[in-house]
Amino acid sequence: MSAHAQAAERTRQVEERLVQTLTVLEHGEKSQNHQNEQLREFLLQQLDRARGQAHDDMNKLSERFADLRTGLERRMGDLQTQVLERLASGTQSMGKQVAESLTNSTEQLTKQVEKLTLTTDNRLKDISNQVDERLKQGFEKTTSTFTEVVKRLALIDEAQKRITELSTNVVSLQEILSDKRSRGAFGEVQLEALVRNALPDQHVEWQYTLSNGTRVDCLLRLPPPTGDVCIDAKFPLENFQAMTDPQRGERDRLESSRRFKQDIKKHLNDIADKYIIPDETAIGAIMFVPAESIFAEIHAHHADLVKQAHDRGVWICSPSTLMAVLTTARAVLRDDALRKQAGKLRQYLIELNTEFDRFRTRMDKLSRHIESAHEETRKVHITADKISKRFAAIEQVQTDAPDALPTHTGDD
Repeated sequence: MSAHAQAAERTRQVEERLVQTLTVLEHGEKSQNHQNEQLREFLLQQLDRARGQAHDDMNKLSERFADLRTGLERRMGDLQTQVLERLASGTQSMGKQVAESLTNSTEQLTKQVEKLTLTTDNRLKDISNQVDERLKQGFEKTTSTFTEVVKRLALIDEAQKRITELSTNVVSLQEILSDKRSRGAFGEVQLEALVRNALPDQHVEWQYTLSNGTRVDCLLRLPPPTGDVCIDAKFPLENFQAMTDPQRGERDRLESSRRFKQDIKKHLNDIADKYIIPDETAIGAIMFVPAESIFAEIHAHHADLVKQAHDRGVWICSPSTLMAVLTTARAVLRDDALRKQAGKLRQYLIELNTEFDRFRTRMDKLSRHIESAHEETRKVHITADKISKRFAAIEQVQTDAPDALPTHTGDD
């Protein structure tokens, strides 16, 4: 510990003791107040003296530190001078070494640069050849891509023409649907396309006249117990569009909905009265609605119409549901054809069984012949092996030992 720190520590200890003593004296008895005052003055004097002594010690330490610092700075200056002198003396020899090293390094660097230049030139040539090849390939790919783009543009032009034609067809379709008679014809055409794709022509009648004098759009010739099923196409579009038009008022839409229900009820009653004839047609008929949206509207919001159709024996079908009905009808026709051909199939099976028995008998005979031929072949192989062994023995016989020939032992 330094002298300055020791002096400070000594002063702190003295102060602590004096403070403790003062504290004890202050809490002493009242009879010793005068003595305590005198003692306190004495202690304060001692404290001032101790502080003065500590201050003097501090000043002496500061002067000593200043002297040490001055000596240290002087020593550092001397060392710096010596280092500079040594550096100055070693600079010349070091310069010569550096010059020689630089000369050697320059020569090596020159050789390396020449070698690097040669390598770089070769590499640049290779890169140039590769770039030329890549450019050639890229040009070929670009030409191919350009040709493909031209083809695609031609296809796009063709598609644009078809879109234009389709737009024209859509406008024509809107014109067709705006006319009531045209809508009816459109429904009949759609019905005919669906039926012809699902059923053979011999089971379908178009515009058939029934015994009551009414003409039905389509008559399905189905076997008993189903019977002939009448299909009539209806397309109640005007009131449906009016009641679903958001630009119309609430009252107009309610009125259109009422008229829409009246149209459907009238169609149901007409189909039930005209196209369901006992002992001539099936117990039900089909009302074909060519629009899925109208079919969905009926089944989603007009349960009374669905119930009325069920009660009158009329099946309301959209294009998708009609396909399911036609698929079922096709299955019924197939089952009926199979049932009619069941007798012939049974006779064919009996004849096939007879032929199979004949085939099995002949196959057994052939198997026995094959087994016999196999046994004969085995025996032939045995004989051939023996003949080969005898030929081998003959080749080994010495000319001066004729008795070495093998004797005949017979054939197995």
